[in-house]
Amino acid sequence: MLADFYGAVLGLRRAYESADGGVVSLSDGRLAVTMMRTPDHVAPSWPSSRQQQQVHLDILVEDLDEAVARAVALGASEAAHQPAPSAWRVLLDPAGHPFCLTTVTGD
Repeated sequence: MLADFYGAVLGLRRAYESADGGVVSLSDGRLAVTMMRTPDHVAPSWPSSRQQQQVHLDILVEDLDEAVARAVALGASEAAHQPAPSAWRVLLDPAGHPFCLTTVTGD
């Protein structure tokens, strides 16, 4: 389930799940991410905008290569198109949503 993937990537625990499993909230007590199952889901395309993204996460990490390896081990795949691979890595979650791992803090 996608919630398990993001729980592991973000270090969040399951805080709520509907009886049918269609809604799952993950939390660490400060941040909550809620996901809803959509039976007609069509994965977004990257970098094309043919199918638009439903959400996009940029996740700050300390070691980019290590974080990419961990996400891949959890079920992500690296996107073929990498516009700035030394600062940002675009990955696809198990359902095909693009997300980025980055060391860029904006400071």
